[in-house]
Amino acid sequence: MNNETLYNIRREMLESRLDTLCREREVPQKRLLEAMRYSLLAGGKRIRPILTMEFCAACGAAAELALDLGCAVEMLHTYSLIHDDLPCMDNDDLRRGKPTSHKMYGEWMALLAGDALQAEAFYTIADCGLHSAQIMEALKILAHAAGHRGICGGQLLDLDGVGKELTASEVFTTHAMKTAALIEAACELGCVAADAGIYQREAAKRYGQAVGLAFQIRDDILDYEGSAEALGKSVGKDEKSGKFTFVNLFGLERCHELVRENTDEAVTVAAETFENPDFLIWLANKLAGRNN
Repeated sequence: MNNETLYNIRREMLESRLDTLCREREVPQKRLLEAMRYSLLAGGKRIRPILTMEFCAACGAAAELALDLGCAVEMLHTYSLIHDDLPCMDNDDLRRGKPTSHKMYGEWMALLAGDALQAEAFYTIADCGLHSAQIMEALKILAHAAGHRGICGGQLLDLDGVGKELTASEVFTTHAMKTAALIEAACELGCVAADAGIYQREAAKRYGQAVGLAFQIRDDILDYEGSAEALGKSVGKDEKSGKFTFVNLFGLERCHELVRENTDEAVTVAAETFENPDFLIWLANKLAGRNN
């Protein structure tokens, strides 16, 4: 089986499980479930949960053991996107080629949908069927990535930097938290599902951080070079909103080099640590060349 086929199989598994975990029910709060599902099942590459499953497999266990952990990561990621798109944050109208949650349902419903998805992420881990020690470790990892040490802290730094000329350290710190932290957590969670040792967990985190930074730098490049049709979201919004990005800091040519350097680091970590690194190597390279 080639890696593209495996990727699509994992993606289909995740779509089906997410649909089940967040199924519609005839309950008084049905509209909230509808809003949750609208964003959660709107497509997307599902990179983070696929990494969770594949790191579990790379550690010698069945990838399916990490399915619910991966779904939890995707729920948390979706919550962060809903909130990021709100008028009080990035004020975006388009996400994954569709109107953003607040454009479809209004601001207060979008806020509640995001809140509910965040809660559902932790519930999904608590109810995932792994051993209690694994569940506790998984909850800690996701909470660390979600809060002030991760995406919330990164979002604060991102918004606080609007209209300012930032240093390289400030830009890297912002996106290590806002983007890379959740990807890093997704990778480590796969190792936890496989009950892997600290050496593999640390390697997974290094891979995730490198891929996460490459992912963000590529995003910044695409905000300048990409198209709204391909991206499924607005382009040029960083410049319009006064955000200081990797492109502002280094220029496009150096940014392309940084994507390659971080991708090469991830590839090296995967190749040196895991017995079956082929998919992880392929995915890192695929993300480096993405157009959306």
